[in-house]
Amino acid sequence: MRWERPTRDEERKRPSVARVAVGAATLAAVVALAVAGCGGTRSDGEATVLRGTSASFPDYLDPALSYSLEGWTAMWETYVPLLTYAHADGAAGTRLIPGLARALPRISDGGRTYTLHLRKGLRYSDGEPVRASDFRATIERALAMNSPGSAFYTDIVGARRFEKTKKGGIAGIETDDGSGRIVIHLVRARSTFANELAMLFAAPLPAGTRREDLSADPPPATGPYEIVASRPGRSWEYRRNPEWAGTDGPRLPQIPSGHFDAIQMKVIANPETAVNEVEAGRLDWMQEPPPADRRAELVGRYQGAQLLVTPQIDLYYFWMNVTRAPFDDVRVRRAVDYAIDPAALRRIYGGQMTPTRQVLPAAMPGHVTYDPYPHDMRKARRLIAAADPRRRDVTVFTDGFDPNRQAGEYYEGVLRELGFHPTLKVVPAANYLTVIGNGETPDLDTGWADWYIDYPHPNDFFQPQLSGASITPTADSNYSRLEDPVIDRRIARLDTEPLGPRQEAGYARLDRAVMREAPWAPFGSLPTTTFVASRIDLGRLVVSPVYGQDLASFRVR
Repeated sequence: MRWERPTRDEERKRPSVARVAVGAATLAAVVALAVAGCGGTRSDGEATVLRGTSASFPDYLDPALSYSLEGWTAMWETYVPLLTYAHADGAAGTRLIPGLARALPRISDGGRTYTLHLRKGLRYSDGEPVRASDFRATIERALAMNSPGSAFYTDIVGARRFEKTKKGGIAGIETDDGSGRIVIHLVRARSTFANELAMLFAAPLPAGTRREDLSADPPPATGPYEIVASRPGRSWEYRRNPEWAGTDGPRLPQIPSGHFDAIQMKVIANPETAVNEVEAGRLDWMQEPPPADRRAELVGRYQGAQLLVTPQIDLYYFWMNVTRAPFDDVRVRRAVDYAIDPAALRRIYGGQMTPTRQVLPAAMPGHVTYDPYPHDMRKARRLIAAADPRRRDVTVFTDGFDPNRQAGEYYEGVLRELGFHPTLKVVPAANYLTVIGNGETPDLDTGWADWYIDYPHPNDFFQPQLSGASITPTADSNYSRLEDPVIDRRIARLDTEPLGPRQEAGYARLDRAVMREAPWAPFGSLPTTTFVASRIDLGRLVVSPVYGQDLASFRVR
């Protein structure tokens, strides 16, 4: 997942126009009425509000389409899959737990059949019951919309046919609305399928949800909060899900209910402005890290009190489109790898970056540290001379959020040193994933990217980003467009058995095989840095290794 980043309208209890039009002042009043007596409301009856900022609007506020950390952070407390992850920091936050399902799945038939049951009494935030058949409809919706998560579910029996025809349903998902039983049949065993059931792509939505981008009017929620206002590019807002807590307490006791009645998020593209707003207490937190040139100052003044640095499993890299000249020549791609200097990029990222030159980050099972392309400009130039590419004009894509923009500028300079004639194309962070993931975008030659884990398994760094099956017309996450039959078979074979020493060794070998093809020039990993206002209790804040900052964990000191 990248860092940044039909709904039965006739039956909805709250018309969509009204939901989108709710303003900050109106929201506070509505929430105060809706949640009187709920935890988080002040003794004087006024709703408590958490105020935050993001440098960009999430790529989507539709769980079928979002594939950025911004989007997943925004929707983790809104849409709950059948399975999810414990709301905890570090390794504890990678533990699978039941979500809408009563228990973890029963796996049978040699790993090809998964049986789950919905919890009883579940309702969406509009009051509609959650049905087992909603899960099948949700997977069908994702496939029909060419979701970036489609490849995770095409091993369900009948899913590939449905993906092509967009009709007929998926035979491999059996549901019983009376009992809440869901049975999923796979064409082959998948050791990561339980993790993929925990992705937001599979979070159940009402069966009638329209098959179109609903970011401006997000579907009803199953989590502790619902999105009640969405202004793409500017802001979005939450209030407590009125169906979440009943007389017996939360519907999902393993998921926290949150400490605020409402959450207001607005887009502030300038990180300097965001820091100043948080420092002054006008905002409670900022999702993105502070600007690199202020890091030392803020660490000295606020670390441990208002500044939290959390280790993360991620990778920053430059991708090269292997289907287009000059990067269709492996010698050119290897030359780029040799030419990139991770030390220079570490300086661009304010000294926070841990250099790496391989696919798997250090904390991921299967990682064995090695450096296939130590920085060597002379070797890079020799490879370019041997390849003698005819096409030298290339377009370099990068997003506009600093320091990613500066990383793109650095990369442009490296390509110029190698004898190319690069043109830098800076895309706003909010649109970057959409632009580079769309096969119709002109001049998709090469560019900047990063990847945060979808689930704690090495497959996540190969299947979505490096397998041919993951290439889609839109919302593509295989930015290099690598489609190598040998690598594809190795990815599929490694995913058939539970992770163990033999599989980890296989992923280490796969790492080396991919880097021999050099579709990427990896250069480092970054921690997550969260800056909060003085009123926020930093010691209770949870940063999930999968979903980022946990909105339900924010509380006042």
